[in-house]
Amino acid sequence: MKKLLTTLAIGLAAVATATGAHAQAWPAKPVTLLVPFPPGGSTDLIARTLAPQLQTRLGGTFIIENKAGATGTVGAGLVKRAAPDGYTIFVSSLGPYVIAPHLIKNVPYDALKDFDYITVAVQAPNVLAVPAASPHKTLADVLAYHKANPGKMSFASSGNGSSDHLTAELFWQETKTTGLHVPYKGGAPAMADLLGGQVDATFMNINTGLPNILAGKLRALAITSAKRSPLLPDVPTLEEAGIKGATVYSWQAIAAPKGLPADIKAKLHEAIVASLNDAAVKPKLLELGFEIVGNTPDQFTAFQAAEFARWKKVIEVGKITAD
Repeated sequence: MKKLLTTLAIGLAAVATATGAHAQAWPAKPVTLLVPFPPGGSTDLIARTLAPQLQTRLGGTFIIENKAGATGTVGAGLVKRAAPDGYTIFVSSLGPYVIAPHLIKNVPYDALKDFDYITVAVQAPNVLAVPAASPHKTLADVLAYHKANPGKMSFASSGNGSSDHLTAELFWQETKTTGLHVPYKGGAPAMADLLGGQVDATFMNINTGLPNILAGKLRALAITSAKRSPLLPDVPTLEEAGIKGATVYSWQAIAAPKGLPADIKAKLHEAIVASLNDAAVKPKLLELGFEIVGNTPDQFTAFQAAEFARWKKVIEVGKITAD
């Protein structure tokens, strides 16, 4: 019996040692940062900013893989089906997390159950902007026009269910007004028609609108952040105008397939937050309009659930579809 117990103890010690060595070895092969959109957008930028930082802090190799399709749900489905071993990491905007599941039938994942949430990396508010030649000089002008001309003022968006579309819908719901939504196939044609005066306004991400606002081609009337942006200090928030329920941020966040080992999650979280706050990284992100978040996995999990419920309500009340 004593010999059996000794053998068992040696075996358990060997397993524990092997497990510890395995955990310490991560990453022992390339880690894929899967971005569910084409190269060149804000989410891709965040992934490519993090990759070299994570390599320096964690060792190993971190590579970007762009898997676009179905507003990000194709990539999200791939992550859901990947092994939860720390070698597939999801870097995405809010769309696949909290918007697309309400717009697209039978998405290949459960946004509330199929991921381990690591952190919201950054967030950026949207800006209510009009062409420089617009007669609307202030948010009060827009509200007055809305009330006098229901459904007449046109708002461009990069597509049905996009952040700019849903922000406009939320704005109308909170102010009890209506406007005319004009969806485009992407942000570039929407911007072109806004600059050309073919549409009246838009709620665009600050990263997208800032160059034309600073160049005087667009006029920013309000911002959806909780406080004024240091990049546009003269632009009031919607809250300042008494619109309390329309504080909105676009955000990019990092998650992994459900079941990610706790030690790997902790290492990733620590390295990501440190990378975002690195002296060579943070100022550049702030200049682009991103605010650093870097919250905890528990905070991200709670935030995800709240955002999921919020946009579900906006979509249902607005009878919004992906078509």
